[in-house]
Amino acid sequence: MKGIVQGVGFRPFIYQLADKFKLKGTVLNNSSGVVIRVTGLRATLDSFCKDISSNHPELSIITDISVTTIELEHFSEFSIVQSEKEESTNALISPDVSVCKDCLSELFDKADRRYHYPFLNCTNCGPRYTIIDDIPYDRPKTSMKHFKMCDECQKEYDDPKNRRFHAQPNACSVCGPKVSLWNNNNEIIDVKDPVEETINLLKKGYIIAIKGLGGFHLACDALNDKAVKTLRQRKLREEKPFALMAFDSEKVESFAHLNTDEKKLLESNKRPIVLLKKREGNKISEDVSPRNRYFGTMLPYTPLHYLILNEIEALVMTSGNRSDEPISISNDDAFDSISDIADYFLIHDRDIYLRSDDSIVKKTKNATSFIRRSRGYVPIPVFLKDNIPSVLAVGGGLKNTICVTKEDRAFLSQHIGDLENYESLEFLQLTVSHMKRILDVEPEIVACDLHPDYMSTMYAKELDTKIIEVQHHHAHIASCMAENKIDEPVIGLAFDGTGLGSDGNIWGGEVLISDFKGFERAAHLSYAPMPGSGFAIKEPYRMGLSYLFSTFGSDYKNLDIPFIKSSEQKSFDFLTAMIKKKLNCPLTSSLGRLFDGIASITGVRNKVFFEGQAGIELEMIAKEGVTESYNYSYKKTNLYEISHKEIIESVVKDLLEKTDVSVISSKFHNTIINLFTEICCEIRSDTKLNSVALSGGVFQNSILLEGFLSKLDENGFKVYCQNIVPANDGGLSLGQAMIAAASI
Repeated sequence: MKGIVQGVGFRPFIYQLADKFKLKGTVLNNSSGVVIRVTGLRATLDSFCKDISSNHPELSIITDISVTTIELEHFSEFSIVQSEKEESTNALISPDVSVCKDCLSELFDKADRRYHYPFLNCTNCGPRYTIIDDIPYDRPKTSMKHFKMCDECQKEYDDPKNRRFHAQPNACSVCGPKVSLWNNNNEIIDVKDPVEETINLLKKGYIIAIKGLGGFHLACDALNDKAVKTLRQRKLREEKPFALMAFDSEKVESFAHLNTDEKKLLESNKRPIVLLKKREGNKISEDVSPRNRYFGTMLPYTPLHYLILNEIEALVMTSGNRSDEPISISNDDAFDSISDIADYFLIHDRDIYLRSDDSIVKKTKNATSFIRRSRGYVPIPVFLKDNIPSVLAVGGGLKNTICVTKEDRAFLSQHIGDLENYESLEFLQLTVSHMKRILDVEPEIVACDLHPDYMSTMYAKELDTKIIEVQHHHAHIASCMAENKIDEPVIGLAFDGTGLGSDGNIWGGEVLISDFKGFERAAHLSYAPMPGSGFAIKEPYRMGLSYLFSTFGSDYKNLDIPFIKSSEQKSFDFLTAMIKKKLNCPLTSSLGRLFDGIASITGVRNKVFFEGQAGIELEMIAKEGVTESYNYSYKKTNLYEISHKEIIESVVKDLLEKTDVSVISSKFHNTIINLFTEICCEIRSDTKLNSVALSGGVFQNSILLEGFLSKLDENGFKVYCQNIVPANDGGLSLGQAMIAAASI
């Protein structure tokens, strides 16, 4: 058996199945998966194999079953034998998964010996990826190697009929990890029950750093305005939404709407953060998710979380780190880095070998979109259409992930984050070495982004391996093609905020004719200057001014719209002088920057505190039911160039006529959908291509994603989007790997 068949109760399942069919033989783990040697009548063996395929454990994923007839051996019984190491490693590792129903029942059963034990688990649940150092997945190769099992735990571990048979993190309060409570001066708090005291402190409004499965969280009472405001101030996180955690779906429904699909996702053993529409009149502090229609919400996934949430309505559970740094995973690092944020620390003595942030998912009518793919999903690979050479792809500069390919599988790492400092680069390097080790692979080639200033690109160029530089938006489309197993050319809509184009300008509103071997730029938004370069991303009013100036010239000053009278007007003359002199004003065709410009011109947002904030808030205010759109135009020379001037003129006209900004937002969204659908029709006429791939961070916008899926389908296109990896830069490394592999 190949696939995820280790550490998921597969061998005891086989043992019990062999007992059911009265078969004899052996089962063992090796570096490729699980090997079964079994003797019996042919018909019985056929039934045995059929049962394996149809009734295997819930956490297992079987990718291949190879059956071979060998010379008859005689066995006295069916037994589970010791793991063996092979030269090549092909076994897949299970992700970390939430505590199962059986363990949860024990957690709250006063008669059970594991009552209120924060680390109970079995083969059906608990930590995997974050505690493993090497394979085969056995206890000595995990962070549980420091805890010797007591007699009762050992008995469970050795019993093939017990659901804790070879559950590598198996433990109890006698022999396993323990929690303790500390203050932010690194002093232990002497209390009988650290968890109960933590609950009391949270209820009093304190901020607690809680060590979880893949790192630390910073937690506070989500209903306490003062506590939430204090957390924002200390973490220097001005407006970006916080994640919430509540005990169960019933609690979640008190503050958010939850449909059947969202509930299924929320309650899955992967336990992602799910973006849910806020319920009117909810009691959650407004500072949790300001100016946003959604709460990012998750359910508990460790026993420790359940014990805490059992007595609290809802907690803010945000990553335990300083801004722009990776989350803390060691106790010492947490005390060093976040003691000025947390009042107290609830820690434990089980090491986390590899940090893993919470995954973030958004459910739309037609798709499940990953904002961040990490805990619960990694390291499940993307299964490819064919075997490809072994490649290491190091991703981009923001929302970084790395990808390692092996045969017909692409392994994306957990979320590494924005590469803006040495700590995040160290995390990338650690992840690369860890994945190479557990996959037993030494890549033939390294792929990176075309942008020379990304830390990932600089890291790649220091490696003693052949380098392939990949254009950013080509990688986006290749990522979508890979997960959908497409290898024929497609029309690719690559929409995001920033990516270095092959002409040296900043791209992001691109239509590419693409396959893995190359791309042709078929259409793009017309260029606009970015006054101040990177400052134009953080201060969208600069893009607003740029679009107004390119549309109206100096007459923009005479427009009777609120933007002209805004507090930023004092810098307008200086910025227009920069544009005229082409001084520090790189050109961009980015749809993300056009969203920023519209958001600023309409008064939605002039400065942002996190990536994409202006575009998100423009989406949030859009009025439902609006079907109108604006005029647009494009011209064709060697490609289609789409003018933004008619769109800007139409938006300004609506503002002058006092049209509500919510209507303007909807009309703008409709315009983008209609415009690029028409462009796709033009390209289909030119090329006969009928498949469209959607990728790039702008497709996190639900209005655009649903609108394009519907409109392109209406026009007879076969449309592909991303449901397995993020459409944003978190999926970039997959596309880089596929393009690099195709090049050799």
